[in-house]
Amino acid sequence: MIKAIILAGGKGTRLGKITEKIPKPMIKIGGLTILEHQINLLRKYGVKEILILTGYLSEVIENFLKESNFSVEIRCLKSDPAIGNADRIKLAKKYLSDDFLVLYGDVMLDMDLKKLLDFHKKKKGFCTFVLHPNDHPYDSDLVEIDNNQRVLAFHPKPRSPKMCFRNLVNAGVYIMSPGILKYIKSRQDVELDLGKNIFPEIIKRQNIFGYNTPEYIKDMGTLKRLKQVTKDYLDGKIKKFNLSNKRRAIFLDRDGTINYDPDNLSNINDFKLLPNVVKAIKIINSSGYLAIVVSNQPMVAKGLMKIGDVERINGKMETLLESRGVKLDGIYFCPHHPDRGYPKENSEYTIQCDCRKPQIGMFTKAEKDFNIDMSKSWVIGDSKRDIIAGINAKVKTILVKKNQKKFQECPFETKRTNELYSAVKFLAKIGQLK
Repeated sequence: MIKAIILAGGKGTRLGKITEKIPKPMIKIGGLTILEHQINLLRKYGVKEILILTGYLSEVIENFLKESNFSVEIRCLKSDPAIGNADRIKLAKKYLSDDFLVLYGDVMLDMDLKKLLDFHKKKKGFCTFVLHPNDHPYDSDLVEIDNNQRVLAFHPKPRSPKMCFRNLVNAGVYIMSPGILKYIKSRQDVELDLGKNIFPEIIKRQNIFGYNTPEYIKDMGTLKRLKQVTKDYLDGKIKKFNLSNKRRAIFLDRDGTINYDPDNLSNINDFKLLPNVVKAIKIINSSGYLAIVVSNQPMVAKGLMKIGDVERINGKMETLLESRGVKLDGIYFCPHHPDRGYPKENSEYTIQCDCRKPQIGMFTKAEKDFNIDMSKSWVIGDSKRDIIAGINAKVKTILVKKNQKKFQECPFETKRTNELYSAVKFLAKIGQLK
């Protein structure tokens, strides 16, 4: 089984008096320290050896471990609190002969680690970064990936507010090859940070993959976040979001449901959110449902866009949403179209496929990725095609249309409202969003 490292050397200055006498991993949530929660999670998934890389107030952690019995081998490696997290990992070099898992000691998480490890083994990459959308990406490191989940770029904070990226935040959980150690070249004048100094370099030279998950992974490095993490734990939210548990989802069409739908949207400058969309998604986020976009984008097949253009527009959508404090848990799009004869058509994508709505390929992919209970999920869209896809996928459906005459284009039985917000309010009213 894989070995795990817990980075537990930081000072936690943003937590003020709380960390004057204890390091961040020793803060208690629900009666257990963060460190205990992490060790228990690792034990649950069969990890037998854990290296805890300490620094600030290391003796507090060491004394705690002497008085505890976790039935796994735990070794503390003490280092100068002033060094960076990358340098700290390098100090563990002699113990790292195989791929290893890395956690930050101030992160509360509950993940299906088996699923993460299976992903890493399947991709056979140099490293796997765990990614997730969150509600504060503006002060987080963001990662770009392609359709094969290969990492294309790493964008550490701070960034220009004009830059638009997918809300794929570096969650601070990694599986690394020991080969990463050769990229950690210590300098006396620099605290080497993985995000700022190491990852941008190895991405240029190695195959790195991003594992996107909606599971609960949240640092508690500020008083506000510590309060929220504590509440989430007491509410049972942290455990519930583990991918071993079934989740409910609201599948959202994009054009005409989330944003204005000019004919053949292909220009990023034409993308504008519809009114009340942020309020609607905020309700979805707080409900425990996943918010997942499933969108046909045939302009790729017609030769008027490239895959990268669709991804940039999706990046703008997420940037606009995240700047208002809401998030999408997943985005799936189909670039295909079955018809030929367009002047600039891309023959690679002018095919019959199983993902273009009303087919359900995007739904089944999301169902597998997120372990979704389709019988308790919904689709909200603005076309007959969305409703048929929902029926085919065996989820409940809502059609949104401003123009009542447009409702006549969809003869199928479905709930009908005039916008996404009213659809979500309807679900709340009938008790679905609990």
